[in-house]
Amino acid sequence: MTERNPEKDPQDWVTGDEPMTGPQESYLATLAREAGRDVPDGLTKAEASRLIDELQEQTGRGVSG
Repeated sequence: MTERNPEKDPQDWVTGDEPMTGPQESYLATLAREAGRDVPDGLTKAEASRLIDELQEQTGRGVSG
């Protein structure tokens, strides 16, 4: 039996090239503030998702265990 990963790479999202969502923008603003970083304007959903992952790692948010 093959193990399946339910998360798709943002690069593979059908809507990944659409503008980021309001919740993504809000969460990015929070993470960026905590990380002392700026959020670039005009991010796509996929770009925002990758930046969220990066900032979560940097700030320790979203890390379980």
